[in-house]
Amino acid sequence: MKHLFLLLVVLVGAVVCSAQPPAVAAGGVVNGASFAQGQPVSPGMLVSIFGTGLVSKVASADTIPLSNTLSGVTVTFADLPPAPLSSVIPGTHGSQDQINAQVPWDIGSGTGVVNVMVTTPNGTSVPVAVKFAPSMPGIFIAALGGQLNAVASILSDGSLPWPQSLVPGSHPAKAGDILVIYATGLGAVDHPPVEGGIPSELARTVATPTVLIGGVAGKVDFSGLSPQFVGVNQLNVEVPTGVKPGNAVPLQIQVNGFTSTDQAVIAIQ
Repeated sequence: MKHLFLLLVVLVGAVVCSAQPPAVAAGGVVNGASFAQGQPVSPGMLVSIFGTGLVSKVASADTIPLSNTLSGVTVTFADLPPAPLSSVIPGTHGSQDQINAQVPWDIGSGTGVVNVMVTTPNGTSVPVAVKFAPSMPGIFIAALGGQLNAVASILSDGSLPWPQSLVPGSHPAKAGDILVIYATGLGAVDHPPVEGGIPSELARTVATPTVLIGGVAGKVDFSGLSPQFVGVNQLNVEVPTGVKPGNAVPLQIQVNGFTSTDQAVIAIQ
């Protein structure tokens, strides 16, 4: 009887855990590229949402346009239709659950506050107020070698502009090289795709950004949406002269008065 009682306690506990209502963490809506907290969201950008009770099992989108539901999970920004979702990932070993989503293009062109909610089969989270703005750029990063390396390539040879041989083929960029930089959050484009989709024609950002390499502005040849990835911006930028060489040169994007963090770095010779 004692063993039966213990078994029932375990089973009831499992049911309670599995029925945990969703809760978005304070500051849990972050830039999907840089993972910077406390920043506004912007039209079409990728975000990651962290919290508890958000996800029961791993699921990834297998269609484009992206679905607005994965594994019974939906995300809404204010009263807009559910947002496109790329993946949902349950937390492990005490980490939080994660939802990767795209902010709807129709969120608004100005500034303000929007309520974000997550709905699962166990209920809907308490609304979390998040600021929105025309742009909030974030550069995709890879944590290697003790630093956050910007996800970019040197156009001439396709190599990563990272410290020499940090990964096979990587090497510092030099003045005059064209960098292809991947980011999110640059804001409106002249030919927006459908929600959760990729562009069917060349889609340039309405606002032309400034790209700073070691604090020096590089010439921007192109700024728009990647033709391959949902919610991803692509910038083609010429490395300017006068950049102080190093293996951890800050790379930043400024647009519509908003600037990405200085944590993303590249190597310059």
